[in-house]
Amino acid sequence: MQTTKHSVCTLDCPDTCSLLVTVEEGRVISVRGSDANPLTGGVLCNKVTRYYPEFLHGEGRLTTPLKRIGAKGEGRFEPISWEEALDTIHARFSAAIAAHGPQSIMPLNYAGPHGMLAYGSMDLRFFHKLGASLLHRASMCGGIRSEAYAATFGKVPGSRPEQLAASRLIVVWGNNVTWTNLHLMPLINEARREGAKLVVVDPRRTKVAEQADLHLAVLPGTDVVLAYALAAEMERNGGLDEDFIAENVHGADAFMEQARAWPAEKAEAVCGVPAGEIRQLARWYQEGSPAAISVGNGLERNRNGGSSIRAIFALPALAGKFGVRGGGVINGAGNSFPKTPARLTRPDLAPPGTRTLNLIDTGRYLTDDTLDPPIKAVFIYNHNPLIVHPDQNRMRRGLAREDLFTVGCDLVMTDSLAYADIVLPAASQFESGDLYPAYGQQWLQRAEAVIPPVADSLPHTEIFRRLAARFGFDDPIFTASDAQLMDDAVDPAHANLQGRRPSEIPLDQALEMTIEGDEAVLFANVRPSTPSGKVELSSEALAERYGQAVPEYRPLEAAHPLTLITPASDRRITSTFGGLRYSDGTPPLEMHPSDAEARGLTDGATVRVWNALGEVRLPLRITEAVRPGVVCSLKGAWMRTSDNGQTVSALAPSHHADLAGGACYNDARVEVAAFGG
Repeated sequence: MQTTKHSVCTLDCPDTCSLLVTVEEGRVISVRGSDANPLTGGVLCNKVTRYYPEFLHGEGRLTTPLKRIGAKGEGRFEPISWEEALDTIHARFSAAIAAHGPQSIMPLNYAGPHGMLAYGSMDLRFFHKLGASLLHRASMCGGIRSEAYAATFGKVPGSRPEQLAASRLIVVWGNNVTWTNLHLMPLINEARREGAKLVVVDPRRTKVAEQADLHLAVLPGTDVVLAYALAAEMERNGGLDEDFIAENVHGADAFMEQARAWPAEKAEAVCGVPAGEIRQLARWYQEGSPAAISVGNGLERNRNGGSSIRAIFALPALAGKFGVRGGGVINGAGNSFPKTPARLTRPDLAPPGTRTLNLIDTGRYLTDDTLDPPIKAVFIYNHNPLIVHPDQNRMRRGLAREDLFTVGCDLVMTDSLAYADIVLPAASQFESGDLYPAYGQQWLQRAEAVIPPVADSLPHTEIFRRLAARFGFDDPIFTASDAQLMDDAVDPAHANLQGRRPSEIPLDQALEMTIEGDEAVLFANVRPSTPSGKVELSSEALAERYGQAVPEYRPLEAAHPLTLITPASDRRITSTFGGLRYSDGTPPLEMHPSDAEARGLTDGATVRVWNALGEVRLPLRITEAVRPGVVCSLKGAWMRTSDNGQTVSALAPSHHADLAGGACYNDARVEVAAFGG
């Protein structure tokens, strides 16, 4: 007998769609959209509707704990019991602590499922109590934009996506809407039917760029120059709102001093956008109202990522685009939820002075003989580091260490888990309950299990309850149920909870996050929460922390001429579905015809893409969808797609962006030649 149950999609996407899941005899048969979340409104992307059942019940699903019996990376394991798995972890962790202290243990997790409990709850309580090294996780993605937003506006919500329908100029900047922010498109289309203009800023001609009134194909890493040039051009045209600036903006003079150094012609030489297009967008932005900007995560992944986003966020403040529905920036949604992270994760349990390690630098930590204390044990969960981290080959060398005890926990045997000593089978979001805020929209949702855990798999919360018990952590916070964890995750007294406990949010509806019942509109019912109480275009806090009060452009010295970008695809969100049958094909390398002609390359040929960090062999697709000087290959492919055990992450550098210690994937500089040539 089939039943239909409500759930939520947990893929790494701003939309966090509501779902209807058809279940039969403990198996997910199909997944479709529901209307519980009014924004997502029953519409889902192709990968969700087609591939979740195989992901949950396919041949690759882990069903029992395993221990390694072959060489690291070989992927040979044998089944063991949960008792043996937990005993082994306890013994090996205890040995590492006895020899090197608790900070020799490193949790290696990121954001596989986006529920609050799965992302970080009982697991972090366990590692904090254990005294393990802390992990700065925001550096992988989103941290740069979040820090730039907080420095500019404070931790307050920006405009909600639904307000785009009221906009008359929409700028989609570094946001591949049709693949990774799907539900903006109907709103954009609604606005365009009422006469709105659409501008897309992206190095690649994405589907939304094909539909735009203006597409600015900026060179990666130079968005700050483009934003400065737009500000300078608006000033030249008398387009700055001096009254708004005087009352509501801090640091405008320092910002404009930098912007005036970038007239349109000079900016064109650096960012690759024709001066005429810069002037056109400046004029449209000056004249259009309401005008909204949606900033994606893609443009943050370079050495100038924070400066670029800060400079973009400055534009609506300089032009006075705030205070109206459909104006300002479509960002900061995560600030609308009354989260209580300290209550959920209990960072107070960590011993004073515990070090914090940057997630991006994991490969370096694992191969650094001078690190004190050394990393002797890692626990990988919600993460596939070998595929998604930069400098893939160094990560591989670290995971291959025989003296490194590695625990891996996932739904399937990933490329990273092939290096584990103990593998634990995790339950999916369809097999456990969780709370789901979002980073792209302002609706809070709850889901419960729609099927029991497959075979011997367990939810992350239960796995870490059992680990805590095995280590003798008997405080009630380590036996809290999932419902209690939900109630710890969000403030139940907040008005947006409507008198409900978080664990009692109805499964068939989403709770709207409002400001006293109204949609958040910055400078209407929300004020910046910065130290000055204004939009801060010059930040004393960032000057103290990073030596950068106003945005700066830092050129990149590179040995190779082509910039490699690796965006998400219509088949994968990061590497989540990379192990499925449909994903076996090798992603192509997209290259502009002029770059291909200069290298004597033909469409469909196999090419080698290389730099000092590694080499990847890919089929070539010659297309004008990428601008000259830029090549593109979609991220998330697993090793099975590679004939030499390297994917595009092998080519990404491991240096940091200007904010948040962030990753710089788009600083990859490569050369391309025919394979065998």
